[in-house]
Amino acid sequence: MLKNKGKIMSARTKMPSNKVMVGIIQASPVFSDLEASLAKAVDYIERAAREGVNLVAFGETWLPGYPAWLDHCPGAALWNHEPTKETFARLRRNSIVVPGRETEQLAQAARELRVSIVIGVNERVEHGAGNGTLYNSQLIFNSDGVLAVHHRKLVPTFTERLVWGQGDGKGLAAVQTASGRVGSLVCWEHWMPLARQAMHESGEHIHVAVFPEVHEMHQITSRHYAFEGRCFVLAVGLLMRVRDLPAGLTKTAALADTPDALILRGGSSIIAPNGSFVVEPVFDEERIITATLDLDSIDRERMTLDVTGHYARPDVFDFSVRSGGEQ
Repeated sequence: MLKNKGKIMSARTKMPSNKVMVGIIQASPVFSDLEASLAKAVDYIERAAREGVNLVAFGETWLPGYPAWLDHCPGAALWNHEPTKETFARLRRNSIVVPGRETEQLAQAARELRVSIVIGVNERVEHGAGNGTLYNSQLIFNSDGVLAVHHRKLVPTFTERLVWGQGDGKGLAAVQTASGRVGSLVCWEHWMPLARQAMHESGEHIHVAVFPEVHEMHQITSRHYAFEGRCFVLAVGLLMRVRDLPAGLTKTAALADTPDALILRGGSSIIAPNGSFVVEPVFDEERIITATLDLDSIDRERMTLDVTGHYARPDVFDFSVRSGGEQ
């Protein structure tokens, strides 16, 4: 599967233990085509590894794409609407099972290239309870190929509830990787104070905040998260053009006349533990966005604020997480 493994490994240089090179894959998947999207993801992971990246991050439900048709196709939410049902059926057929064939391929890429991978997926269940439901799931693979985090978005947002079911508390914690302690939340989970606190309690060094698009309010919540958690944040968006909307759904005249127009513009950025930008938002461009992070800066910033320690009041507040299972 990995075409240039030898060249990649010989080209890589070892970072000092306190320095981590991260890469955001701001790109469009091949919407509703799982096999093609996975191939594109692996190609991008290889390209990032050639640049020396230690941690690679993709946007929300990158496999095989965010269902933006919920908001951009009038009538998509009509009851018993055949075009919508067919669109959902295709999405379900192109969603992944965790663990399954696709997670094995991602694990192989992580292991052979020695990179950690954070990627959003549409997840289906093959057998048992919930086998007709899809989930907005977030996966983190260690650089040894272990699937270390499998988290389902707690509450699908607004129209998303037509597509995804509610997740649970599993995966609400950072895990140790070769790039430090890495965790992730999905989109509007960043406005859930207790979800944020659960992640802060786990001692994140790098947080991956995934969105379909990192517009202004998503930048605000990502910068707040970095400041509150005293951690680096990779705010990750993806790209989608009008032509990527499902062919069977109605489009407005304005959209139909502009097939190359972007409806998801990326906006990915990298944010320091003090809330400042390491890399300012990048819009309208498919690329790998990289930066080298100095994890020592986290210790400097924690002098000011630690919401799990000297700026917490456990004598006043109780906090616990029902995880719904062990990682």
